[in-house]
Amino acid sequence: MSDYFQGNFQLESVPLANAVNTDENSEKLSLTIAAAASDRKAGDILLLKVADVSYLADYFVIATGYSRVQVKAIADAIEDKAKTDCQRFPLRTEGKAEGTWIVEDYGDVIVHIMTPREREFYNLEAFWGHAEHIEWETSDTGGS
Repeated sequence: MSDYFQGNFQLESVPLANAVNTDENSEKLSLTIAAAASDRKAGDILLLKVADVSYLADYFVIATGYSRVQVKAIADAIEDKAKTDCQRFPLRTEGKAEGTWIVEDYGDVIVHIMTPREREFYNLEAFWGHAEHIEWETSDTGGS
């Protein structure tokens, strides 16, 4: 992540169409992101509704990629599906060069894609464990 302040940046990614209900749009975006990660065989996909416990975002999506190549492929798939289905683009993306922990910031949804080593070490699930866990369905299994 960058340690310097980048002035005059947007606080939310800009949709191509005007949004009517931002809560529903945030939830739809988080579910779309989870589905894209699932399509690329990400493991242990977790959706957390952090709106009630943090001002950072409304939702976090956390997923595991089992190699650097897979982590990058998951990130690319998420960007493509968010653009296609929700007309949203990330405000910032960090970590693509390394490929061990990629963060995509959509303003209201923050995505963490990590290798198992980083996920175990940083343990974001424990840090945000008090947030509401959102159940979602994958097309492969019919459940999360």
